Amino acid sequence: MMSNKKRKEEILNKIYRNARIALQSTNNVLTECDDQVLRAELKAEYKGYDEKVKKISEYMLGMNLTPKDISPVKKTFMKSSICLKTLFDNRRNHLSDMMIKGTIMGVIELYTVLSQNKGRLDEDTESLVKELLNFEEDNEKKLKSLL
Repeated sequence: MMSNKKRKEEILNKIYRNARIALQSTNNVLTECDDQVLRAELKAEYKGYDEKVKKISEYMLGMNLTPKDISPVKKTFMKSSICLKTLFDNRRNHLSDMMIKGTIMGVIELYTVLSQNKGRLDEDTESLVKELLNFEEDNEKKLKSLL
C-alpha cells in the first residue's frame, strides 16, 4: 500500500512531467511553424505551460519534493519526431493536428489521475491537476479551430 505522501509525490511528478512534455513539444512545433496565426496560439500555449510548470515546481519545492524532469533522451526523441513529422508538411492544419493529438494524450493522462485517485487527493493537488486539465482542454478547442 502506497503512503499518501508517496502517492502525492507520484501524482505531482506526473502532472509536472505532463506540463513539461507539453512545454517542450510546443516549443519544438513552434520552431517548425511559419503560420503567424498558429504561431501566436503556440506562443500563448507555451507561456501558459511555462507558468504551470513553475507553479507545480514551486509547490513541490515548498513540500521538499524535487520535480523529476523528462530525460534528455526523451527530449531529443521528441524533437527528432517533430522534425520528421514536419519535414514535408508544416502547414497550419498538419501542425494543429499534431498538437491536438499531443494535447489529447495529456488530457487523458490527467483524467486518469483524477479518476484513479478520486477522494484521495488533497485539495491543493487536485486543484493543480484540474487547473492543468482545464488549460489543456482550452488549448485543444483553440487548436481545433485552426484545422
